[in-house]
Order: sequence, then C-alpha cells, then structure tokens
Amino acid sequence: MTDISQLEEQSQTYSDITELLEKLEASKVPTELKDEGRKMIVRVFRMAKKGSYSTEFESTARYIDWVLHIPWETMSNDSLDLTKIREELDKYHFGLGKVKERILAYMAVMKLREDKKLSSETGVKGMTATYLRPPVLCFVGLQGLGKTTIAKSIANALGRKYVRISLAAFGSIAQLRGSARSNADAEPGLIIQAIRQSGTLNPVIVMDEIDKASGIESLRNDIMAALLEILDPAQNESFVDRYINYPVDLSKCFFVCTANTLGTISAALLDRLEIIRFTSYSDDEKIVIAKQYVMPRIIAETGLLEDQLRIADEAWPLIVRPMGYDAGIRQLERTMNNLARKVAYQIVTGETTSVVVSPDNVKKYLPEDLGVLG
Repeated sequence: MTDISQLEEQSQTYSDITELLEKLEASKVPTELKDEGRKMIVRVFRMAKKGSYSTEFESTARYIDWVLHIPWETMSNDSLDLTKIREELDKYHFGLGKVKERILAYMAVMKLREDKKLSSETGVKGMTATYLRPPVLCFVGLQGLGKTTIAKSIANALGRKYVRISLAAFGSIAQLRGSARSNADAEPGLIIQAIRQSGTLNPVIVMDEIDKASGIESLRNDIMAALLEILDPAQNESFVDRYINYPVDLSKCFFVCTANTLGTISAALLDRLEIIRFTSYSDDEKIVIAKQYVMPRIIAETGLLEDQLRIADEAWPLIVRPMGYDAGIRQLERTMNNLARKVAYQIVTGETTSVVVSPDNVKKYLPEDLGVLG
C-alpha cells in the first residue's frame, strides 16, 4: 500500500506543475514560446508519473520563470518636453554644452516622430524603418567626466527605466548572449537580465566601458561581433539569447555606450555608433562644479550643517589646483570628502564648532599625499 506521505508528495508535485501551466497560460508570452513551454511542462508531468522529475522540473520552472518575466508588451511612455530634458541634464552636470546640445537634438527628432506619428513605413524614397530608429550613442572621454551619470539623466528625463551593464574584462560572450539550457547552471545573458530588471521593453541601457570588453584579441573580436548584433538597428529587433532561444525585440531600447578610447572597438561596430566626445574640465569649471554640485552633496552626506563648513572664494583655486591635470572631478570629490571628514572630526571632538577654509589654513585640510603648495 502506498504510504500517505508519498501520496501527499505526489499531490504537491502535480499541484506545482499545474500552477506552472496556469501561469504560462495567463501570461502575454508569444504564442510560439507558449507552445514550447507547454511541451516542456507535459514532459515534466510524464516524468512525474514515473516518479523521476526533480531535475527536469527545476530547469523547466526556472526557464518558464524567465520567460514570464520578460516584459513582452510593457513599455514606458517617453516624456519629450525638451525644456524639462534640458533642466534634467543641467541638474547634475555643469557645462558640457556641446554634449547636451547633441543629446537634445536626438530628443527633438524623437519628439517630431511622436508628434507626426510616423509609422515604420515612412513612404519616403530611400528612407527605411531602420533609419528612423533611435541612434546608439557612444560617450567617449577620460574618467570622471560624467559619461555614465549623464546617461542616467537621459533616462530620468525621458521617464524610462535605467540599467547599467559593465563590459570591463568580459570573459565570455555567454555573459552577453546567455548559455544553452542544456548546460549546467545555464542562464540568460546580461541583456535579457537587464530587460527583466527594468520591467520594460524600452529602458535606457548603458553599456559601460565598451572599450575594455576583453584584453584577449580573439575573445574581444567575438564580443564585438555579439555587440554588433545587440546594437545594430538592422539586427536587434530579433535578438536571440541562447537561453531563451526566442527573438526578443531590442530595437526600442535606448542604448548608450561609454568608452575612454575608441582604439579597441571594431570598425564595424563604430560604424553603428553616434560618437559624442567629452572634453576635460578646466580649473574654472571644476570650481563651479565643486561649489554648486559637489559641496552641497558632501555637506548632506557627512551630516554637517551648512554654516559648519564654508570655503572662502580665495581658497577654491588652491583646492582645485592639485587636480588641475585631472580630466574629471573624481579626485576633486575625494579631496573634498577628505576635507569634510576632517572638519567633522574637529566638530565632534569639540575642537571647534565651525570651520572656514581659507588660503591660510587650506593645507591643513587637504590630503598630505597631494603635496600641495610645496
């Protein structure tokens, strides 16, 4: 006679399988993929009847979970008010006038297309649907110039979800394109993971450090080929991840790549990118950035009050000067954080109640390893 516990276990097995099928049937998964899911569930059901199903059920449940969480029909609506977009770009980034103007020009085209409700078939001789798709922007410049953060501002301005993928030192194209379900520990690649994370089919996806994809030339060539498939508007409307094994439309994504240099990016991929160069900040620009952007954030983060730390105008050039040869502001941010921590220590220990940094005492608050002012 069958043991009661075995019957209960068998009943639970069928319940899990039925629940999986119900979720699949109620979803907006494409018909062909739904049919494939049904076949997988039927196979698990047959194995369960024979008392051997555990591994097959786990892999099937994991696959269907991924399929269910791809936002096949979910997209966010773009907010294409150029005035608000400009305000968002200015909110966290000083200067970069030419960069912002080029970004706004792309946004203006998107606005015109929305207003005129252009279809994928334009009817204009020589103009294809591919031509009308959003360009893939590539921000090029040294570290600390705000390439990644301005991409986030674009997402905020448009009202789109933001996802970042770091391409530095990729070890395999499977990280991008996923691995076949027959492999142990198979899972989708980072592109599908980003789509799932965003919950929409049209997020802003930042492909960070695209120039550092791999130090091995043969592997880098493979990665560049995979990136071409992902980023090329002529190909990415039917991107096939090896794990999902079904076309996913990436053409609605807003891709932004970042790089320090273009030397390691393949010519074929460069041909698909709209290059926007970020130039180094001058000392005068860094002073404005430090005053208007960095200082208020650091004051808030350290818990200081505004009147507990002030920096005299005459001291700013001396604070920025050691970093004059730094293209970006990362070193400046580290220096100002160090300064604020020293002031916080003095206040907490009762040494003082407030500090005004001036040319006379600035050396006291700057890191010793900078070797400033002799």
